[in-house]
Amino acid sequence: MTQRNPAPSPSSPRTAPSIHVRAALPWPAIFPLVAIGLTATAPFTVGWDPVLRALVALVVVPLAVSLVVPRLKSIYDQHIWRLVDRLREGCSRSGPTTDRGPKSKGPTRCR
Repeated sequence: MTQRNPAPSPSSPRTAPSIHVRAALPWPAIFPLVAIGLTATAPFTVGWDPVLRALVALVVVPLAVSLVVPRLKSIYDQHIWRLVDRLREGCSRSGPTTDRGPKSKGPTRCR
């Protein structure tokens, strides 16, 4: 039985991050910036209604999405693809191994 190799070749283009990564990545950028923005404007907006104070997010969120999130994505891409390349290199050097021994037909660690 031949096993197909789902890993892309080193010459193939890199894929986009999963939907879970794309959903989680803005949070470390937006939440701290909104918290800092609200804290920084607190002395000037003491008497304002809380809804008006929350409008600080109208400035902070586009700033975060256009400047900070792309930077976080590039950092994520660098680290995740470095890990993928390292794992791929380790698999190509040692070959696939199984969890149950050399003659087992169970799942392999390197595919």
